[in-house]
Amino acid sequence: MISFQSDYICGAHPKILQRLMETNMEPMAGYGDDSYTKSAKEKIQKACGADVTVEFLTGGTQTNMIVIATMLKDYEGVVAAATGHINAHEAGAVEYTGNKVLPLPQQNGKINASDLKALLADFYADDNHEHMVFPGLVYISHPTEYGTLYTKQELTDLSAICKSYEIPLFVDGARLGYGLMSRQTDVTLQDLVKLCDVFYIGGTKVGALCGEAIVFTHDNCPKHFLNSYKKRGALLAKGRLLGLQFDTLFTDDLYFEISKHAIDMAEKLKDILKKYSCQFFLDSPTNQQFIVLENHKLKKLQEKVAVGFWEKYDESHTVIRLATSWSTLESDLHGLDAALKEIYEG
Repeated sequence: MISFQSDYICGAHPKILQRLMETNMEPMAGYGDDSYTKSAKEKIQKACGADVTVEFLTGGTQTNMIVIATMLKDYEGVVAAATGHINAHEAGAVEYTGNKVLPLPQQNGKINASDLKALLADFYADDNHEHMVFPGLVYISHPTEYGTLYTKQELTDLSAICKSYEIPLFVDGARLGYGLMSRQTDVTLQDLVKLCDVFYIGGTKVGALCGEAIVFTHDNCPKHFLNSYKKRGALLAKGRLLGLQFDTLFTDDLYFEISKHAIDMAEKLKDILKKYSCQFFLDSPTNQQFIVLENHKLKKLQEKVAVGFWEKYDESHTVIRLATSWSTLESDLHGLDAALKEIYEG
């Protein structure tokens, strides 16, 4: 069966596996104090065009939880879209560490500057705010859960509000490569360095076996950060496994090359869906595409194609997600085309 269920259905890019095999028997210092991790950090700094601080963790939920926990005071919470990953799909990981998620209304997965400003202004205008959870950090995803993207102007507006209230802006970049290589974006890696206080470059969904590269942008890495994430069980003894993967991804622009491939495949996927007049749930410029499908057609499609459930649309329709990735093949698209043709043309 072919699969568009997610963008982490396959293992790792062959170049990563090759380098893991080639270096397997090299003795290396632990905890990220190895030459490959150091090289990866230097390459990411070069790509960012700034002297940023780079740290590696193994997964997205772990990264979100630890960044938020180490950047917030115990009386603070994190502002996020109601549909944001930390609010909807991380099993309460942020709250489990003692910090509350403060949800904001969203439009196709994004929060806007006016809603954020209103939340912050209303909080401090309340004479009882000492009895409330202080908004201490703003979390957004780029791309969002819906595959949508912030424009440079939208990020600039959010950044300005955060600066005026002296709270950091944190960007979840689990799918960052697919956002940066979208044909419709005006946001670059260097823009994120300028406008955000911390973000991460997702590897798990973009070619790595696992791993996320956290980037602290303004000399603002929490003090003794390694100590903080070790006590939370997140310090990998064989840190080389993460360093080597990102060293490979940031050699010869591999990260951007394979991200572009996913976008190219997504555009072809959209053409196939349009050919059969599928109803798009929203317009996504990235690798995640959402369509509304009749339940009986979905059942037939699932016999040959794995897709992701998103939400119920109504009693007879379901919103599903089809995701392309670095590993998507032309043959996968042909298989989807054939399956849809059978459903729509019989």
